Amino acid sequence: MTLFYLRIIVLIATTLYQAIACWLEDCTPPPGQRVDIGGYHLHYVTAGTGYPTIVVDHSLGGVEGYLLLEELAKLSRVCIYDRAGFGWSDISPYPRTSNQIVTELDTMLTRAGLEPPYILVGNSFGSYNMRLYAHRFPEKVMGLVLTDGLHESRMLQMGLALKGLQLFFISGFLMSIFGSGLGLIRVMNLLGVFELIKPELRNFSTASLQPVKRSFCRPKHWLTMTQEILNLTTSGRQMFCANNLQNLPIVSIKAQSFFKVSLITALIPLKAANQLREQIQLELIKLSTNCIQLDAENSGHFVWIDQPDVITKAVKLLLKSVNENNH
Repeated sequence: MTLFYLRIIVLIATTLYQAIACWLEDCTPPPGQRVDIGGYHLHYVTAGTGYPTIVVDHSLGGVEGYLLLEELAKLSRVCIYDRAGFGWSDISPYPRTSNQIVTELDTMLTRAGLEPPYILVGNSFGSYNMRLYAHRFPEKVMGLVLTDGLHESRMLQMGLALKGLQLFFISGFLMSIFGSGLGLIRVMNLLGVFELIKPELRNFSTASLQPVKRSFCRPKHWLTMTQEILNLTTSGRQMFCANNLQNLPIVSIKAQSFFKVSLITALIPLKAANQLREQIQLELIKLSTNCIQLDAENSGHFVWIDQPDVITKAVKLLLKSVNENNH
């Protein structure tokens, strides 16, 4: 019984710590602006100057754009935003599908006065969203970067092993909703567990990591993450219309492996995941008559952490193409 009561005391302490930490964070203004898109607000940050505007959308459940902001801002004006439910953005009352996310993004850009044209950067699941945006608003888009992107023709045909992996992720997200509410994820952050899991995070400044970690410490982040992955099949079906982007300049970045080989990845169907990625990359290169592929040879799926310079290189290629077409 003593051990039981000790656990209760620890959970009460971590929950209080979480509540106080969230209150203190909420007393501090967000780094960017919040714009009303119809009864709820999205948060966005801009940096740099130039033309066109680079707009970044994150991976499933990610807010990694903060890690890219400083370098991309050296190239042109850049806008990163927190999808509804992440970071400083409100939870959306609508389904977390690519079609809805694209509608919200365009409303935010319009009401924020961030005029097109845009170069879009979509990381992983964000590649669905940005590709669909390019299809729905072709007059606003000058180029597209897909960072280890997805393609519905293969994602909708995943084998049992990968569907099992997806269910494993969902269960982890569900547990993390409660874990973050109890303050356990915030304690893990305090102990440096994020950097132990992903040592490459140490390459980034505290200032760029803080917004990312802040979001992951909150239950709404994991709740939205769960909603996005549960709607992944619906989002994939919404992409059928976006398979012919004409001659839109596209750079598709291909990671070396889905996950870097380690003791942890030995427990997942890595071979099946990499075979799926190979098939996806063959489909992505067909999206446009003006599509090239860049290899992130030392990166796992999280290119924005492992090799962010490749994303910068891809944007530079598109900016060069834009400048040549304007002369």
